[in-house]
Amino acid sequence: MALARADGGAGATARAYWSQVHPVFMTPPVAASLFGAVLAGRLEAAVAAVHVVAIFAAVYTAHVKDGYVDFYARGEDDDHPLTERGCRVGLVGSTATFAACCLLLLALVDWVAVALTLPTWLIAYHHAPQLDTNPVTATTGYPLGIALAILGGFYVQTSALAAIAVGFALVFLVLLSGVKVIDDTQDYEYDRSIRKRTVAVALGPERAYTLAYGLITTALLIVVGFAVARVFPPTTVLAVLAFGAVAVVARRADPTVATMLLVRGSYVFLAVLVTAVWFEPLSALG
Repeated sequence: MALARADGGAGATARAYWSQVHPVFMTPPVAASLFGAVLAGRLEAAVAAVHVVAIFAAVYTAHVKDGYVDFYARGEDDDHPLTERGCRVGLVGSTATFAACCLLLLALVDWVAVALTLPTWLIAYHHAPQLDTNPVTATTGYPLGIALAILGGFYVQTSALAAIAVGFALVFLVLLSGVKVIDDTQDYEYDRSIRKRTVAVALGPERAYTLAYGLITTALLIVVGFAVARVFPPTTVLAVLAFGAVAVVARRADPTVATMLLVRGSYVFLAVLVTAVWFEPLSALG
């Protein structure tokens, strides 16, 4: 049986599976894993690579499962490159890859590394159709995955957790939850028509916007607070200024443009944080 809907050839099949790689959404979790390693102040390349592959496999699982549910179960999408069997094979492959990475983390680090990594796959696999219908879990699933990627990336390097890793995980959980609320506002009318309860549907677009920017502001204030307390390097405040400027512009835009600005602003935010930590080692904070 064919795996790709367009054609049964090897090239078409490869393109169909490659189509499930979405850089805009896959890059942040992978970068978060590496950011965790940067926070650790050292880089064991082999174990970092294993964790990165595990995170990639988890996010790939989410995209294949979402596509399968939206096209074959819900009938929301107009097209999908994979057949039903192709989706199942893709899920088996990504899950097997993830499981192999977890076994390697168990051997190279310990069970805690696996415990911090395993939930990323559970969130990914159950995002659709279970988690994406509840306002809280639909909003926090992806941000929680980012937070776990930071913690896992840090832990596999140090076999311990520290305040700075937990602090940054909290910041991204809150910040990206705000961005996700705005992202979901784009589909308010459609989600409402199918009774999909996102935050925008539950609260209404205006109150959802207020909540979203409240979360974003809270995340930025957390960075400032941790910088003042010397948990974060003081220069991380520059990331607050950079993202804050983007948020001010996005606040005046419609949900589609706002989401585009905030997602790209998140990349800048992360880049400035990485630079701040890289050039101001944690040992200098004492």
